[in-house]
Amino acid sequence: MKVLVINAGSSSLKYQLMDPESREVLAKGLCERIGIDGRLTHKIPAKDAKYEFEIPMPTHAEAIQAVLDALLSSEHGVIKSASEIDAVGHRVVHGGEKFACSVRIDDAVMAALEECIPLAPLHNPANITGIKACEKVMPGVPMVGVFDTAFHQTMPPKSYIYALPYEYYEKDKVRRYGFHGTSHRYVSARAAEMLGKPIEELKIITCHLGNGSSVAAVDCGKSVDTSMGFTPLAGLPMGTRSGDLDAGILEYLMGQYGYDMKEMMTVLNKKSGVLGISGVSSDFRDVENAANDGNQRAALALETFQYNVKKLIGAYAAAMGGVDVIVFTAGVGENDAITRYNAASGLEFMGVKMDAEANKVRGKEKVISAPDSKVKVLLIPTDEELMIAMDTAAIVKG
Repeated sequence: MKVLVINAGSSSLKYQLMDPESREVLAKGLCERIGIDGRLTHKIPAKDAKYEFEIPMPTHAEAIQAVLDALLSSEHGVIKSASEIDAVGHRVVHGGEKFACSVRIDDAVMAALEECIPLAPLHNPANITGIKACEKVMPGVPMVGVFDTAFHQTMPPKSYIYALPYEYYEKDKVRRYGFHGTSHRYVSARAAEMLGKPIEELKIITCHLGNGSSVAAVDCGKSVDTSMGFTPLAGLPMGTRSGDLDAGILEYLMGQYGYDMKEMMTVLNKKSGVLGISGVSSDFRDVENAANDGNQRAALALETFQYNVKKLIGAYAAAMGGVDVIVFTAGVGENDAITRYNAASGLEFMGVKMDAEANKVRGKEKVISAPDSKVKVLLIPTDEELMIAMDTAAIVKG
């Protein structure tokens, strides 16, 4: 079975064509500058080949057509007919309370996604556009929606409710939703496989650390808490996002500088986090290089990030009444040994003991805790696309 995985942004579209059973990626790529001019980067992993094209993409429909043309090309294609694509799996950022699992997309699902737009105004419209574009270019091909928020729908009310007047939850669905669910779900399941234990017997803390970061508490295979909230702005300080802060700061800064709410949200989403503290970059590699060169603000930005990861690990261990496994994943989690080591060190009191040598690794599945550590610490590269493809295949097969 061949599944096309689509992750549509406002002006970009990532894709992978894969066989979820063999886990082989036949082709993958990125459409950029949709609505501006259009650029396609197409890769064939088996040949270690990369192709780049300038293609007009006024809308996502032209981007999807460009993807199909690349997949079918006699020179750099991997299939002979579009009929070889059995299904399309779409990453959808926000499913609200409506979706606790992946679903086959129909008119009712599309209507529900439209209703969720106020909860994710930057993401859901792009996801919906991607779905409609695929339906237009590939009529009749089954479409499946896989939601970032679905995995966290198992959180109990005490984890997701905010201490606001309750009618804001009842009428407006203001609550913690959490994101990166597909990643947290994948790496927690993979951790159980690596350790040869049923996930139903494990308490796992998954740390998805990148430009966007979140931590989740996974108890017996179910998410019971996570750091992102009503929006992906909450939780850890990130590349450009502030993470948790005192809401009174907004009123203070808006009064001091005359910001309206839109300008204030731009500060919190685009100018804060590691970039805001360091003044250097939102890229952790740039900040680390600056810190190594003696930049004290860059060093403070990294220390703040690592400290907050550590605090969440401790908090979620307390929430679950213990922890068996800690997992690091995503761009920073997979590639930054210093961040992993500092975030997990100092937790010996709860049975965590890192192995500095084992931790000197990038992007490979590995146990990075000491052999005598009571809590296993794992590095697991995430694979959200595989999770989406597997869900899509399972749903289409019934």
